[in-house]
Amino acid sequence: MLHLVLHEPEIPPNTGNLMRLAVNTGVTLHLVHPLGFALDDKALRRAGLDYREWAAVQQHASWPALLAALPGARVWAFTTKAQRLYSEVRYTAGDALLFGAETRGLPTALLDSIAPEQRLRLPMQPGSRSLNLANAASIAVYEAWRQLGFGGAQ
Repeated sequence: MLHLVLHEPEIPPNTGNLMRLAVNTGVTLHLVHPLGFALDDKALRRAGLDYREWAAVQQHASWPALLAALPGARVWAFTTKAQRLYSEVRYTAGDALLFGAETRGLPTALLDSIAPEQRLRLPMQPGSRSLNLANAASIAVYEAWRQLGFGGAQ
């Protein structure tokens, strides 16, 4: 099983879309507080459709609380500041794919606590700033799941 971690997400439709992704890929979605919305937000419900009911979602009060809940998990931090491409690593079951808030990414102190070789980026055209959070997370989840043989898929 993989873990998808959203650190302080701000935009409800992104989280709703990622709830759908979690159901369809078998990942557990972890939300690290504070959130920029309530989980009963109308936009989150619209994006998540009825998948929201089936998604494995865990909430954590803080980054240290998330780490305590996933002892031994290898954390891959996705950031535009990384040198290493997401496709250059070998993912294993139990890995945590970490994404930051839509408008500011991961906090510097948190990012600095993760080894540089575990910071990953998605390639983009020169001059591009970022991808949509739900799109970026989907790319990463599907690559990791592919490497794991699409376990549980039909």
